[in-house]
Amino acid sequence: MRDNTYNNSFITYDDEATWLVTYADLMTILLVFFVLLYTLAFFEKEKYRHAVESIKVQLEADENLIGLMELMEIPQTDDTQITIEDITGLHSREKTLFENITKFARSSNQKDNISTRILDGKIIVTIKGKALFDSGSSNLNPDSLSIFDEIIQILHDYPDYNINIKGHTDNIPISTPVFPSNWELSAVRATTVLKHLISKGITPQRLTATGYGEAMPLVPNTSEENRALNRRVEFVLEKRETKNAKY
Repeated sequence: MRDNTYNNSFITYDDEATWLVTYADLMTILLVFFVLLYTLAFFEKEKYRHAVESIKVQLEADENLIGLMELMEIPQTDDTQITIEDITGLHSREKTLFENITKFARSSNQKDNISTRILDGKIIVTIKGKALFDSGSSNLNPDSLSIFDEIIQILHDYPDYNINIKGHTDNIPISTPVFPSNWELSAVRATTVLKHLISKGITPQRLTATGYGEAMPLVPNTSEENRALNRRVEFVLEKRETKNAKY
């Protein structure tokens, strides 16, 4: 008799505990559901931005690139809309500046030596060193003045942008009485460009000049073609923080 009572009690307890299985299944489903919601709510915008910027650089030769970017279908979450400005880092005025600079680069008689791109919301204009300077020299070539005339006109139209001029060289050592190393050569070249912009009316407060020598190559210095690409001057255009920018 005692054994039957024990067995009945065990069976009753087992039956009453079956709801735990259903409850555990429900909690698992809810957990999966909320993980899914969390994933959708925190769309990885930065990765998407970098991916689109990469496409933009690769398709830079396409004149309809900006229009293509605007027509792209961009994902959005319930509370965050990702716009073209979010992806490129540029707003309408910045896009107009980039278009103007790019049109100039494509129409210039030095178009093979000039390129434009966007990086982290900054507009970068790259001019190959051979278009501006003779080898080992920091004096501007006469042919380079036409390049600067058009760029300077565009820069005058956008006084709310700072211009960081960056000089770069290849890795071939230089040692002359004037330039003991590539650092000095790149710095003086950047400063020479800065002085020319000031002589054409660009406000000094907008300008900085930096020499990087061989420290920041675009491509490995493994061939003469690559070294020619690394010898360059870059104009990095970035919107100023101050509200009342002046010429």
